[in-house]
Amino acid sequence: MEFREDILGAPYEATELPLIPDEEGEVSATLVRRLVSGSRQAVLYLHGYTDYFFQTHLADHFTTAGYSFYALDLRKYGRSLRPHQSPNFVTDLAAYDEELDEAVRVIRELDGHTRVLVNGHSTGGLVAALWAARRRGRGLVDGLFLNSPFLSMPAAPAVRTIGAPALSALGRALPTRKLPAPLNPHYVHSLHQDHRGSWNFDLTLKPAEGFPLYAGWLAAIQRGHRTVRRGLSVDCPILMMASTASTVTSRWDPALMHTDAVLRADDIAALAPRLGRHVTTIRVEGGVHDLVLSAEPVRARVFDELDRWLTTYFPAP
Repeated sequence: MEFREDILGAPYEATELPLIPDEEGEVSATLVRRLVSGSRQAVLYLHGYTDYFFQTHLADHFTTAGYSFYALDLRKYGRSLRPHQSPNFVTDLAAYDEELDEAVRVIRELDGHTRVLVNGHSTGGLVAALWAARRRGRGLVDGLFLNSPFLSMPAAPAVRTIGAPALSALGRALPTRKLPAPLNPHYVHSLHQDHRGSWNFDLTLKPAEGFPLYAGWLAAIQRGHRTVRRGLSVDCPILMMASTASTVTSRWDPALMHTDAVLRADDIAALAPRLGRHVTTIRVEGGVHDLVLSAEPVRARVFDELDRWLTTYFPAP
């Protein structure tokens, strides 16, 4: 396995993880790392939907605290997306187990880390929680930090209930059928420095308008949500953070700068206890969907709460 300099530049390195081909052909994921010499603790970051790893200040925070930092661009996302592939497309979230298992093998067996914290944002939070539940008892993950995890559709309960059977049927019959994308471009505009934000990231890897929304992918998300509602029994400590408020709008609204413009934060918080027996829930006033991209001093509070939890439930050996 060969790591080369990542697109972010030194000290970030990346390697390709070859995976079992699917119906579209060759598949791979990309593992990015920033090692801390002598560290036995590591963080594995999972991005959200229409996303990839670029949050170097998050890596700065963890490496300063003595954690080696890893990030996984899942198959058909970000660094891992290939021309012959449909962006983000899978029909079963369990497909991601392959790259998660391999990433943790690299972290533990090849790089020698003995404890692993998995940090998932949005869809990555859902994927991480489901994977951790399926891998419980195997000692692969020692803690979860979930940043606005995608635990529920951003719609009223009645709408979700009525639409679920039709979506499931469509996902089975026509998995590649493209659906109207619900992504609000103003959320990305609120983040990017070329618009109203202060962050710099690649708009081809994280486009404001998103990628096509496929029926099969959305049906897989729906099944994941049903599993969460039944309860996961994750066997490690979990920190779940979400904003205190959400904004639903198709136009620019100043509230996008200090609320969750993607998911319903109250729904996320309500479902958090179903993830496992040891869940800490923190609501962050003024937080945007990706809490670590919130403005200061909100971002500072996110890191303060994270450090407090790490000190209590994930202390240095």
